[in-house]
Amino acid sequence: MHMRGSHWVRTILIWAALTGVVAVPLGAALNSPLLAWRDPIYIAAGFAGVLAMALLLLQPLLVGGYLPGLIGPRVRQIHRWIGAALVVSVIVHVAGLWITSPPDVIDALLFVSPTPFSAWGVIAMWAVFAAALFAALRRRLKVRPMIWRRAHSFLAIIIVAGSVIHALLIEGTMEIMSKTLLCALVGIATAKTIADLRIWRRKPSSD
Repeated sequence: MHMRGSHWVRTILIWAALTGVVAVPLGAALNSPLLAWRDPIYIAAGFAGVLAMALLLLQPLLVGGYLPGLIGPRVRQIHRWIGAALVVSVIVHVAGLWITSPPDVIDALLFVSPTPFSAWGVIAMWAVFAAALFAALRRRLKVRPMIWRRAHSFLAIIIVAGSVIHALLIEGTMEIMSKTLLCALVGIATAKTIADLRIWRRKPSSD
């Protein structure tokens, strides 16, 4: 009984901590004074970017099996749903910025923007699209499991690195402390998951 009680306490604490880490940056962004007098489309675009960062934290936690109560095929299904939500968030983020300021988006896509964070955002965006496309075509291409895991992990590293640098360089609607914590946790969770899964471990010769 004591072990079962400890398990439930641990489960509640983990989910409460995760909820806080995700909710605080989102709430801080929604209440940012920088949003005053901003166009609703711009606000939606910015919030979509914040949401994308929050979704990035969930992905490695799911893959690594660190979230209590989520196991097996259910985890893979949720991982796919969140991946789709991430793609939608990125599209809304970029489309909203395009509507409000097309020249800035064009400069970013052409890697000629004077703001360094733009290039990192574009790199992360293309990596998100590449990962989603690769996942959609995986069975049709008959990709071997090990190649799939390594390629998907490589793209995940690019996505996380680009997104974290992009977010940290921007002085925008995200509150600095909660943004820094979220970015740090995204990086740590991704690194730990890839290390624990030993994606790049050499296979035994008998394989």
